[in-house]
Amino acid sequence: MNNHFDERFKAIEKDAYLFNTGVSFESYYRYGVKEEIIEGEKGVQFTVWAPHARNIYVVGDFNQWQDNFELKKIGETGTWTGFSSEAKEGDCYKYRMVQADGTIKLKIDPFAHEFEVRPKDSSVIKFLPQKKWNDGIWLANRKRLTVYERPLNIYEVHMSSWKHHEDGSWYSITDLKNELIPYVKSMGYTHIEFLPLVEHPLDASWGYQATGYFAISSKFGTMEEFQEFVDTAHQENIGVIMDWVPGHFNKNDYGMAYFDGTSQFEYDNPIQAENVRWGTLNFDLSKPQIHSFLISNALFWIEQFHLDGLRVDAVSNMLYLDYDEGEWIPNDDGSNHNQFGVEFIQKMNKNIFERHEEILMIAEESTAWSKVTSPIHEGGLGFNYKWNMGWMNDTLKFFEMDPLFRKDHFNLITFSFMYTFNENFVLPFSHDEVVHGKKSMMHKMFGDRYNQFAGLRTIEAYRLMHPGKKLHFMGTEFGQFLEWRVHSGLEWENLNDPANRSHAHFMEQLNRLYKSERALWEIDHSPEGLHLLDASNAQESILIFMRKGKRPRDFVIVVCNFVPVERQNVRVGVPYAGKYTEILNTEMEEFGGTWSAGQEDFSSNPIGHQGMNHSIEVMAPAMSVTVIKPKRVYNVPKIY
Repeated sequence: MNNHFDERFKAIEKDAYLFNTGVSFESYYRYGVKEEIIEGEKGVQFTVWAPHARNIYVVGDFNQWQDNFELKKIGETGTWTGFSSEAKEGDCYKYRMVQADGTIKLKIDPFAHEFEVRPKDSSVIKFLPQKKWNDGIWLANRKRLTVYERPLNIYEVHMSSWKHHEDGSWYSITDLKNELIPYVKSMGYTHIEFLPLVEHPLDASWGYQATGYFAISSKFGTMEEFQEFVDTAHQENIGVIMDWVPGHFNKNDYGMAYFDGTSQFEYDNPIQAENVRWGTLNFDLSKPQIHSFLISNALFWIEQFHLDGLRVDAVSNMLYLDYDEGEWIPNDDGSNHNQFGVEFIQKMNKNIFERHEEILMIAEESTAWSKVTSPIHEGGLGFNYKWNMGWMNDTLKFFEMDPLFRKDHFNLITFSFMYTFNENFVLPFSHDEVVHGKKSMMHKMFGDRYNQFAGLRTIEAYRLMHPGKKLHFMGTEFGQFLEWRVHSGLEWENLNDPANRSHAHFMEQLNRLYKSERALWEIDHSPEGLHLLDASNAQESILIFMRKGKRPRDFVIVVCNFVPVERQNVRVGVPYAGKYTEILNTEMEEFGGTWSAGQEDFSSNPIGHQGMNHSIEVMAPAMSVTVIKPKRVYNVPKIY
């Protein structure tokens, strides 16, 4: 062995040791394919982890798919490597794996950065692109401004079904860069969140059953195109988040499933390995190598693509041994918590935040597990946000109900205020709620078409006024009637209808109001940011509350009328004497309602009400949200 290769071999051995001990968080720099020059010859170094394989050959375009290029195993590390001067970027390849029992299978590279376009499935030799980024101002501001005290209003997108060309083909990433980013900016959202972008074989999985964790799906485009998308979004002051699935993976035979013939990536026990509900395999979160693999992958997307955060899917599946359907194995004490899953999640968040404290790590966790967004040293999981699934379910159930009966179920609306500060919450109306017969958001609303739009305006305004950050799925912003269909673009022709155009205009104005009023996001996660004025008027289905910012003058009063009956002479307590003005009435004609003019300014009276020394009288339009703010008030405390 020549000296150059010997040194290279030792370096790989050292990195393999770190990978095996669970602390290699940049393992994609070593594993997979890397361009190398050895003894003056340019070629490709192939490195793969397969501890129980008997032999591994690399077959591909560069050697006519013959098994004449054998990898060398590095001691007892479980890592195999080899250099080919024949291979070059763009060549397709697979590992011809002689598995532990002698079975021979062709396997993809788990660390590959590119794959063939489906239905083909080979890995493609692709090196990490060296991009010159232009988003320095965005990144600096991201570090300067704490995530908790700034607006976060996320537009959730499935990349290939947002819009299609006239011939039915989906938009490329470059098409989306040119149209989606300006659209999101014009609509007033702060971030785009993509459903998973990693390589996956089946559209119907929406990307949640991955085969290639270190590659953007070839269906969507290239790494360079997505880097350029994020760079452009940042220059337009739009953040980018991606859904990420560290709990389970696709079980197709050519992928990571039983990679070396043994339970390599998955649990040893078939009951723990098999994910019955999703038809996938669960990552064995007890293995340090899986820690290295998954944490490296999270950092790969954050650092190589400048993502602003990850929404971590199916956290509950990692927390509970019995979350799945069917048989399960309890702990020795009979409990159902997956301690390995808890430890992995804490380790993941700890290491990500040590490197990027400003990143969003959002948990999609659907149970009552406590301290999801609490620090690890306090016994928490260490996320900084969690989807509020309870709020979502209760709110949708309430709005789907005949308004005649809402007074008897008013607790569906008020209960969230009992726990809204227990975690740092995102309020989601996500893709999961507009598929599989659940109806679109617009179609969920009760009544005829007019009342459906009135209900949709009301539920959206209520969401934006409620404490917590915000997310909703594409198409809801213009009131699409049909459910989301993964193989079709959104029903953009709906915007030919004046009702849909009015609703899109409403959402644009609502989003801009949200961003402009500090009271709606500056104190989102503390009781100091909320004052409930009236949460007990179930009979009239009226809810009144105040959102507050840091400065005493920064507050808004929100009057929600959840039934299609106008309420007159509604007395509302206010903290200061003076004049108040209406800044939102969801029943205005321009939004699709019936009011041609808003209410005139309100003058306070020295009549104590709802715990306040002063009050005003307002009208609550039928099925509406009215937002009021101080215009000229007196005796407001000064902050020095």
